[in-house]
Amino acid sequence: MTRECHVRFCERLRGQFPRPTHHFGMKAHIAVDADSGLVHTVTTTAANEADIEQVADLLHGKEQHVWAEGRRKAAAHKREHRKASVRAKVEHPFRVIKRQFGLIKVRFRGLAKNTAHVVTLFALSNLWMERRQLMAMAALRPRSA
Repeated sequence: MTRECHVRFCERLRGQFPRPTHHFGMKAHIAVDADSGLVHTVTTTAANEADIEQVADLLHGKEQHVWAEGRRKAAAHKREHRKASVRAKVEHPFRVIKRQFGLIKVRFRGLAKNTAHVVTLFALSNLWMERRQLMAMAALRPRSA
């Protein structure tokens, strides 16, 4: 099927369905503990929603500082370095779920199933990032017979 045929086919079908049949993408928004780097809150939205709308859902009330991505002008080097270190803490769980657990694309159709999948992967990423401390605690625990 050529591109022109495909476009005509799509134009004929437009308006025949009561709601959209496909959603193109989703975003995962996370809140990370500043000290440990562990994820404590996960929300997901459709890809076409603004990030700023999720800030209230990510806050738990005990934060001392809040950093969010956004458009900004160039700032001083020292401030940019501090922001980069915070950004690295937030991006590390995404690296873990992509590299260690293989999340490349969303697997399911529908935001609810993909949300459950992403929340599970972030919980596993917390375990992955704390695996050395957990193994050390298990080694110190006396074995019962």
